[in-house]
Amino acid sequence: MKENCSTRGFIFRVCMLLMTGMLSNIYCSADERPDTVISLQNVTVTATPRRLATVQTLAGSQLQSLSTTTIADALKYFAGVQIKDYGGLGGLKTVNVRSLGAQHVGVYIDGIRITNAQNGTVDLGKYSLSTLESVSLYNANKLDLCQSASEYASGATVYMQTRRPDTDSLSVTGRWASFHTYMGRVNAQLCRRGWSAFVDAEYLDSKGDYPFRYKSEYEDTVGRRFNSDIRYTRVEAALFKDGFASHLYYYDSERGCPGGIVRRLSDKYNNVGREWDRDMFAQASWSRTFSNKFSFKANAKYSYEYLRYCTDYPENQNTAKVNNHYRQHDAYAAVSGAYRPFGWLSMNVGYDARMSWLGADLKRFCSVRRLDQKAVVAVQADRGGLRAAASVLFQHYKDHTRLKTGAAEPLKRFTPAVTLGYTFRDLTVRAWYKNIFRAPTLNDLYYTQAGNRNLKPEFTKQWNIGAEYGYRNINWLASVQADFYINHIDDRIVCLPLRGTYTWSMMNYGHTRCRGLNVNASGRYATGAWNFSLLTSLTWQRDINRTNPESDTYDLPICYSPTLSYGITAIAGWKQLSLTVSDLHVGKRMWSYADAEDMLRPYNNVDVKLTAAVWRMLASFEINDLLDVQYEHIPRYPMPGRNFRVTVTFTV
Repeated sequence: MKENCSTRGFIFRVCMLLMTGMLSNIYCSADERPDTVISLQNVTVTATPRRLATVQTLAGSQLQSLSTTTIADALKYFAGVQIKDYGGLGGLKTVNVRSLGAQHVGVYIDGIRITNAQNGTVDLGKYSLSTLESVSLYNANKLDLCQSASEYASGATVYMQTRRPDTDSLSVTGRWASFHTYMGRVNAQLCRRGWSAFVDAEYLDSKGDYPFRYKSEYEDTVGRRFNSDIRYTRVEAALFKDGFASHLYYYDSERGCPGGIVRRLSDKYNNVGREWDRDMFAQASWSRTFSNKFSFKANAKYSYEYLRYCTDYPENQNTAKVNNHYRQHDAYAAVSGAYRPFGWLSMNVGYDARMSWLGADLKRFCSVRRLDQKAVVAVQADRGGLRAAASVLFQHYKDHTRLKTGAAEPLKRFTPAVTLGYTFRDLTVRAWYKNIFRAPTLNDLYYTQAGNRNLKPEFTKQWNIGAEYGYRNINWLASVQADFYINHIDDRIVCLPLRGTYTWSMMNYGHTRCRGLNVNASGRYATGAWNFSLLTSLTWQRDINRTNPESDTYDLPICYSPTLSYGITAIAGWKQLSLTVSDLHVGKRMWSYADAEDMLRPYNNVDVKLTAAVWRMLASFEINDLLDVQYEHIPRYPMPGRNFRVTVTFTV
């Protein structure tokens, strides 16, 4: 990481002052030297990297100050992000970045991807922030040395960086929250002879029985949400030393899957669906640099996922009764290397292989095995203020199954990406282009009755041009970045009722175009015992259907895609106290082409969090959805509304 011009100037001035003082002491006699001891305060010099990628990051105290408990909670503060939350405390939570779709977003923990070959999505509600140092969102490629080939294979990437312990500690956390919610967590950290490790265990139980009022032009329904409970146990452990990092994860939950609100029948009608999840993974990575020219990294991971979904209950009168069990195994290995022949030039290569197995007890379903291979060649150059990067990614998918209809045809494609940037003092301008696709998932291809083995990949083309400016002095730290982008998606994979109302099929349909603007601005000011932070984000975009000019839906917005959304977060701290107030606004969204006038209403979600540290105890009090809006991400799935959370952590 190279210092910018202002940083180099600061270092030069410090060196000159020190040299001047040394010379004056040399040339004055012993009698002339003052008998005085001068103590200099510690000076920390930081360098601002010239980033080519479009990135947003929450880390350290900022991340802990926000009203967040899961990864999905943190990502909603980023520009260009839409969260889908299917109601209730245990509802599925997925992320959509710049209207690309959840399957185009790669989620990584310590540089290794969290995968799901069955449906291609990651439930972000399963992952806690308690063990994380930072959460970052990258559009296009991250552009680090020794990246794995998989890291080039997504339209957007979410990176979760685990916090490495630096001291021995034991902490116990308890939380009480609205709707009969109770949580307990224990975290133990240990550091010995260069090794560091932690174990983090958490248990949560919630009835999720929140009251709601669903009101529209034609109805006014009041009731209480049932079958929205969740119980889970999460255990994580990690071990680190220098370039070695490992992570163990286990998650076991049972949750209710509530249906949509039904007019006038909300207290009598229940969609009693239940879901059981049992997920685990073990991963490790090792990296090393040789003579400042060669770098090497190796990754390995094994994961297992069990899912049971049951609606076979007497209460369900109008719901298909199923009791399905799914089991997924996944083995992954990757190697990557970088060579830097000159200080301004680096070359990267990487190869990944992943084998996934999916088994289920569905009728007429046969186990499927998928081999996923990726290889990448990338080059980066940094000369003066000019930076450039280019990569070519090769992906190959091949499925194996004993079904009579056979497996889908193997899929292989080359996809390029190019990035350019120029830095002058504290200003950086950048532009990039990326062509990428997402392969059909195993559900898309082989799900009973709905699967289609002739699906084509869903291609995306992304263009971005942006600028970033940073300013800092003794008390102030400020930055602003803006990016204008265009996304084209061809052959979207959708599920449509082609053979009657109750028989749906997967198919490629449509072309969409999204044009948008993301703006982020942040500032920090510190004086004495006070410090203040302001975080803002704004997204304006038009994501429209460009499939068939003869269709009534041509040039209409894509469902669930708001035109305007923004976030404003203010943090004020005094000694061991901090107060955080955030306001997240999401504009109106179309949710069905059947009636273009039927929109999800815009909303503002206001959260307040007060935190105090006393001796070895950290306590926080939160009010979420202060205005009690009970907004919706999905129609007829109202969110809990105003709720409270009290959290106390004691550390020894």
